[in-house]
Amino acid sequence: QVQLVESGGGLVQPGGSLRLSCAASGSIFSINAMGWHRQAPGKERELVATITSGGGRTNYADSVKGRFAISRDNAKNTVYLQMNSLKPEDTAVYYCHGRVGYEYVYWGQGTQVTVSS
Repeated sequence: QVQLVESGGGLVQPGGSLRLSCAASGSIFSINAMGWHRQAPGKERELVATITSGGGRTNYADSVKGRFAISRDNAKNTVYLQMNSLKPEDTAVYYCHGRVGYEYVYWGQGTQVTVSS
């Protein structure tokens, strides 16, 4: 079993920054990528960013390219999402994911990010 624990959400003004963290524990050997989805009220959950466990290859949603950066610390089994130039439309619950093959199998509990003045 794998546990994903997120931290770092909160309230920020438009144009501000936040950094999310996701720490993995348990049987993480099966995970080949980690990253983040988000879900805004009344909308479907969408992929935000992913980083592979092997080569560290990254992938971003078009809506966050150039503003968000995903990184990892393998020694700590932790993935980070640096979010800059935040916009009100970034407001959502952000969920850390652990991917096995091409399936998003493991999920964190979610952390709220609110961008508002």
